[in-house]
Amino acid sequence: MEIDDLTPAETSVWRAFAYGHPVDFRTGPDEDATGEDTWGPERTLRASVLKTLLVSAPQREGEIAALKVRGARITGTLRLTHGVLDHPVSLTHCRFDETPELYAVRLRQLNLRGSVLPGLNLGGSRIDGVLRLTDCHLNGPLRLGGAQIAAALFMERARLVASDGTQATLQLTQAVIGDDLWAPELSVRGETRLNGTSVSGTLNIEGARFDHPGATALSALTLDASADVNARQVRTRGQVDLRGARIAGRLDLSHSRLRHPGGVALRASSCVIGELWLSGAEPVRGTLHLRRSRIDVLSFAPEVVPGEVLLNELTFTALTPHEPAERRLPLLERDGEGYVPYAYEQLTAAYRRIGDDRGARAVQLAGQRRLRATLPWYGRLWGHLQDITVGYGFRPLRAAAWLVSLLAAGSLVYALHPPRPLKASESPHFDAVFYTLDLLLPVISFGQEGAFAPDGWYQALSYALIITGWVLATTVVTGVTRSVSRQ
Repeated sequence: MEIDDLTPAETSVWRAFAYGHPVDFRTGPDEDATGEDTWGPERTLRASVLKTLLVSAPQREGEIAALKVRGARITGTLRLTHGVLDHPVSLTHCRFDETPELYAVRLRQLNLRGSVLPGLNLGGSRIDGVLRLTDCHLNGPLRLGGAQIAAALFMERARLVASDGTQATLQLTQAVIGDDLWAPELSVRGETRLNGTSVSGTLNIEGARFDHPGATALSALTLDASADVNARQVRTRGQVDLRGARIAGRLDLSHSRLRHPGGVALRASSCVIGELWLSGAEPVRGTLHLRRSRIDVLSFAPEVVPGEVLLNELTFTALTPHEPAERRLPLLERDGEGYVPYAYEQLTAAYRRIGDDRGARAVQLAGQRRLRATLPWYGRLWGHLQDITVGYGFRPLRAAAWLVSLLAAGSLVYALHPPRPLKASESPHFDAVFYTLDLLLPVISFGQEGAFAPDGWYQALSYALIITGWVLATTVVTGVTRSVSRQ
């Protein structure tokens, strides 16, 4: 292409390229590329001219060539598929009539800040520096699948809208980002995919909006984040799916709002996460799925937990903030899989680590009561008996209270109506207290029970005391054995 074939706008860009000088077509520094103003030929550039400029334009010795354009309208398709470009490209606050096709391109740096595009294809691309999409507006899919970005990816306040329902709006699958993925206040209408993406720095989506009601809003299966994932104040409509994610630092969903009524709002199963924070978040609308995950610190208030959770095989070390066990137990009772012993064991261990033995016992007792509901009738009957008498061994003072009460009642009855001696000449002196103790304690003998024989209903009372004594002794031994084995 000869320079004589260029329009005045294209000529100014062509001449500035060799020196890396910027060309600004904007009428003011605050001009918005999303406005309705018609941009005429004085600021219109053909995509074919830009392609020729990047691929074959002559360079000045001693100068660093770069394409730096602001506020231009770019017509036609900027097609640089499989190209290798040695110059930084900056097309900021521009309007693109067609979707740029940059599949598998290699660039030093790309800056599209504030531009409006019908879509962007950077799949399989390799960028040796920064990719900046700050304040961009896309009315179609952004394809970054398999991209390799050596430095950071910036997408602050970017707005992406799905062109149809057949493909994801933001496709960032299997991408490798050598530094931060910085996208606070990102807004996506449609599905966002980060499956298999690797981020070496911080992934920041604070204040972002992911809107895909009734479907998956954010899919980040096997995401690998080497630092924190800052998702504070995120708003989602649709499922957030983090299955298999590895997050070395904190997944911070504080003050967020997760909504997927009738489905799974947050699925973080089979994950390894340093810390998961839901502090100050609105009540989750939908199921919270944390099965088979390993999380060092879980931080959430009980009122954040939705109506249904899935916690089987979830392992965690600490639970914050510290709450009484009575406030945490409803979480386990709403597990969609029913009684999950492992969940009770994990919560018990969390209370023991901070020295709250009372809370640990309360969780264990609640677990036994939940287990009782799954047993046949005779198991439930025996369970109720253990619960009433000694609280499954976790409340041993109950046994003492029962024994003292029965001892007092039996002693009073037999003191008023002493049983007849079996052998008057050989019988010891009758003592109502020790006689009752002989009946209640199945192992210890004071020589009273075998020497006297009550009649009538007093005999029935003696049988009742013997049976009650055996029940109390058995439940106490069971409870002590359970406590010792768990410690």
